[in-house]
Amino acid sequence: MPEATDPVIGQPPFENYTLTNAYDEMFAPDGSIRPAYIELARRLCSLSPDELQQRQRYADLTFLNQGITFTVYSNEAGVERIFPYDLLPRILTTTEWQQIESGLHQRIVALNEFLRDLYHNEYILRDGIIPRHLVYSCRHYRREMRGLTVPRGAYTAIVGTDLVRLPDGQFVVLEDNLRVPSGVSYMLTNRTVMKRALPLLFSAYGVRPIDHYGQVLLATLRALAPAHRPEPTIVLLTPGVFNSAYFEHTFLARQMGIELVEGRDLLAHNNIIYMRTTKGLRRVDVIYRRIDDDFLDPMTFRPDSVLGVPGLFNAYRAGNVVLANAIGTGVADDKAIYSYVPAIIRYYLGEDPILPNVPTYLCDRPDERAYVLEHLDELVVKAVGESGGYDMLIGPHSTREEQAQFAERIRANPRNYIAQPTLQLSRAPCFVNGVIEPRHVDLRPFVLFDGERTTIVPGGLTRVALRRGSLVVNSSQGGGSKDTWVLY
Repeated sequence: MPEATDPVIGQPPFENYTLTNAYDEMFAPDGSIRPAYIELARRLCSLSPDELQQRQRYADLTFLNQGITFTVYSNEAGVERIFPYDLLPRILTTTEWQQIESGLHQRIVALNEFLRDLYHNEYILRDGIIPRHLVYSCRHYRREMRGLTVPRGAYTAIVGTDLVRLPDGQFVVLEDNLRVPSGVSYMLTNRTVMKRALPLLFSAYGVRPIDHYGQVLLATLRALAPAHRPEPTIVLLTPGVFNSAYFEHTFLARQMGIELVEGRDLLAHNNIIYMRTTKGLRRVDVIYRRIDDDFLDPMTFRPDSVLGVPGLFNAYRAGNVVLANAIGTGVADDKAIYSYVPAIIRYYLGEDPILPNVPTYLCDRPDERAYVLEHLDELVVKAVGESGGYDMLIGPHSTREEQAQFAERIRANPRNYIAQPTLQLSRAPCFVNGVIEPRHVDLRPFVLFDGERTTIVPGGLTRVALRRGSLVVNSSQGGGSKDTWVLY
């Protein structure tokens, strides 16, 4: 129960803390502390700013020593950066998590049904639920996948879905990441660092564990293996050391105890994939691929790719190797297709969505395009196939020149853009520049699906817009992350 001595806004250490119309994860609108955060607030009062700074430096040093980095491709001065980490956890109650978990389960099952239907019978297109031209014009739609049966119907076995919290406290889905979702390594390392940086605080809470993710991921990949391969060989296929998520690739391979390979380490012979080893060739049964479709096989997709394996797609089509995620899943996380996910859920499951979408304007519709062009200063405009915060306009924070440039892009290629209202993402307490201030956050839980069951480790990657007032949480655009606690 709250006590009379509990800290309040305006008093140390919250003298720089302010409330806005955005939902605050720690403080209620009247300034009282939400029950889940009371113990955190009390602990923060017991630590001096110097002590907090010392623990933050310890966390930063840990990230540096472990090489926990990401790559910013647009930065010509130097691409490697330490992943920014915020010391204070984001806390979710059991009730909040139960809604997230059930909503994500519903969404992933429906999206896998959609992908199976799309590449086989196309009932959803024939019934007019989704316009046929919208699917066929998606650059991630793969005609090569037509009629190809995916093991256990698990097109997208590894998913990272981005959620945001609106001012009324409701969680909504901002976007789905169904191709090669990243970030789970940061979720896991955040927890490890938190346990060491603030051990007494962590032990004061009943936090559900996430450390078993690597083994659950391995079990999911094993379940997808060809039936005639009871002891499958599983590898993680990486583009190599210069990829932005290479740290994660090495991290997950170690967690699962599997080989980390590049395309040059594999070869196809008689529609079977083999791995080169010091003892000779070894057959590969499951590939957890972290390479986009275009670069997987130069014989089928981009002929100039040196990242993939010539002949891989023929082996895949023959059923001799499994890819996770399946080729062609990107059509379901196209940001234009995203607007139809509530209809997809109703069509395949006969249920209303548990987690709603953000209202979305499709610029290839003339009336919606006209509205977007007239309200560019109010909306967030996104390219349908981009990620990482690239090719995006945040209207209220943009200049007239930037708006004019985006207007030209939209008119030139309306199918490539969608727009959404500028959301007031929820805010959480962060330790920034030696003081505690609120910053906007989102949440990326990670879902595993083996065709029969979904598994969601209780937590996720909470991304933080570390720049004051910013709504962009992507690490490539100045964002960071914090540990996410789901309480028992």
